[in-house]
Amino acid sequence: MTYVRKDVSRLTRTERRRFVEALLELKRSGEYDEFVRLHVAHFVGDGHRGLRAAHMTPSFLPWHRRFLLDLESALRRVDSSVTVPYWDWTRDRTTTSVPWTDDLLGGNGRRFDRQVMTGPFAYAAGHWTIRVGVTDDEFLTRDLGRPRRPIALPTEDDLNRALDDPVYDVSPWDSTVTRGFRNQLEGWGSGSNPWRNHNRVHRWVGGAMLGGASVNDPVFWLVHAFVDLQWQRWQQRHRNHRYLPDRPPGRGSPQYGRIVARHQRLPPWDVTPDELEDVSHIYRYA
Repeated sequence: MTYVRKDVSRLTRTERRRFVEALLELKRSGEYDEFVRLHVAHFVGDGHRGLRAAHMTPSFLPWHRRFLLDLESALRRVDSSVTVPYWDWTRDRTTTSVPWTDDLLGGNGRRFDRQVMTGPFAYAAGHWTIRVGVTDDEFLTRDLGRPRRPIALPTEDDLNRALDDPVYDVSPWDSTVTRGFRNQLEGWGSGSNPWRNHNRVHRWVGGAMLGGASVNDPVFWLVHAFVDLQWQRWQQRHRNHRYLPDRPPGRGSPQYGRIVARHQRLPPWDVTPDELEDVSHIYRYA
């Protein structure tokens, strides 16, 4: 039986509480930090050698789809009623709207060190110590909207520009491509517009959401659930188009051995992008 992922703004009070409590239990058991470690290990960019599976690559979407499914499975082992909600940043756009409420993710970080002081994930609450990170901070940090260098959240028009592109991805299959749905959604740019859509949201949240350890902020999952929903919407809009590349680049290509083609194994799992294109038998969005 399929389950439902909801807009976080439409969760009931009970659903909010159970989602938060399940996350806190994963953190208490140590399982949550393993998700952080996994993401850090696969945060490989264009400038690094070897395979890129999670970022700056066609498999950005199926990799994070599987990552979300693993987190969701862990949450549902704690509480079978829980699913990962999504944050529609085109509608809930202020620093005090959902999900930045005290009964969900808590609010912004304080001015001088960006430490989150409210909500269940505040360090002072005693349940959310950062153990895997790019800094020595043990507390969760945020810098919503970057007041010192303001940045706006992406708009519905920004998403639609990505959704309108009928091609999933194009060569050279990295952060430099200007065509293709994948990178327009992932959001690598240049010049006056270096961050779009997904990347821009990470920048807007700031703090712990910058870099490979961004999973330390639970909003990571809400962001990627909304990204995953966009992939579903793109598939529905362009039914004759699929994940690309369908075959791996040849030995003469600079991308040989660096990206995952449709029928290749997606590390660290024994699953292919092709097998993750249709998940309608697992969950749906409301």
